[in-house]
Amino acid sequence: MAVSWTILGVLIFMPFMAMLDSTIVNVALPVMATDLSVEMESVQMVVTVYLVAVVASILLFGRLGDIHGKGRIFMMGTAIFTIGSLLSGLSHSLNMLIIARVVEGIGAAAATANSQGLITEVFPANERGRALGISGISVALGTMLGPVIGGLIVTYLSWNYIFLINVPIGVIGFLLALKFLPRDTSITEKLDYRGAIFLAAAVILFVYALTEGESVGYGTYYIILSFAAAGIFAIIFILFERKGNPPLLDLSLFKNPLLTLSVLCAMILYFAINAINIIQPFYIEDVLKIDPGSTGLIMMSISIVMGITSPIAGSVSDKIGSPKIMLVGLATLTIGIALLSTLTATESVVKLVVYLCIIGFGAGAFSAPATSLIMSVAPKNKLGITGSVNMFVRNFGSVMGISILTSMLYAVMSSRIGYKVDGFVSGQPNIFVDGMQAVYIVGACLLCVSVALTIALVVIYKKKKAK
Repeated sequence: MAVSWTILGVLIFMPFMAMLDSTIVNVALPVMATDLSVEMESVQMVVTVYLVAVVASILLFGRLGDIHGKGRIFMMGTAIFTIGSLLSGLSHSLNMLIIARVVEGIGAAAATANSQGLITEVFPANERGRALGISGISVALGTMLGPVIGGLIVTYLSWNYIFLINVPIGVIGFLLALKFLPRDTSITEKLDYRGAIFLAAAVILFVYALTEGESVGYGTYYIILSFAAAGIFAIIFILFERKGNPPLLDLSLFKNPLLTLSVLCAMILYFAINAINIIQPFYIEDVLKIDPGSTGLIMMSISIVMGITSPIAGSVSDKIGSPKIMLVGLATLTIGIALLSTLTATESVVKLVVYLCIIGFGAGAFSAPATSLIMSVAPKNKLGITGSVNMFVRNFGSVMGISILTSMLYAVMSSRIGYKVDGFVSGQPNIFVDGMQAVYIVGACLLCVSVALTIALVVIYKKKKAK
């Protein structure tokens, strides 16, 4: 028993680093845009390419974990992520920073693809939800400390240090993983490299078309071609997976409605919630005129509540089942984002923090129970790929949310002001607020769909338990 908790202690390093690196960047985006002499729209790529790298490679690393050992791939990912962080910290141009962030994303994919599978392997079913909830604390802690540390760094130091801070943590995490993580025996199954290539091509082309289309217009011929090519590659990937022996992604996993509905709800959640991470710092700093350090403190309210809620929700789900807790979480989150859509250009900080805390409670209540349910229905020899599917849909939802919802933000702003804009318009806070409100209304509507799906999930779960 003590061994499993020691392993959990090692595994929480990487989720902590990944989330710290993500949220620490969000607060620094306005400063980075100024320092690198680029628009808000361009500097957003620093966040997007990281997520694209994760989504494009995470299924590959999940499958590699099942073949060569999840512990080995986790350690490799930690090392690559640390190197990427160092390169990001040494960057002095947007292009160099983007390349370094791709390296970081690949490392994060390799580690996070296998962390949930490792936890599922070493913990019994009656403790799994609590263990995954505690793992969620590391996510919340990274999310919580990211804005605070990011705000302090950009206030008193160069933004480069927001990446360099990961290096010592990464080194410690790698050494602990080397000492404590199990080394699973490799199996002789082949890896479906063709499927991995087609999936990566589909993801990269799709996200490129989303982000570039925002600048040049979605009716541009090469944007249309990129969307079409992404669709073709996605179809080819599915065809290969149906015939592959063995496939990169076993599509039979999705025959289980509990898994399918859970990952679909997770994707919708992360689609909606990631708009907050991008838009809210600009709202707080540019509309409410609050300094970056205080912005970090305000944003951390989501993570504090999420960190408290996640392990409790995971522990309760071990006793009464996951779907009911997931439903409470999604319903609360929907209310929180709907409340954000009512914010104006002159709001009190107290009201904003209350709304963010509601969102943190909802996200925390959903996350650990959903992951526990997804991993509990996975075959033992498919834990790596199932964990990576869970992380894939969450990150893919994040990528789409950032791209589509920020495009909507700019479109509404442009419509209101009468010309194309791609960032905050000085002296026009109400224009930004109009766009922000529209984004949050759409997010709340999408979450209503996920609430309906979770109600169906509760019904299916009850029927399966009754048999």
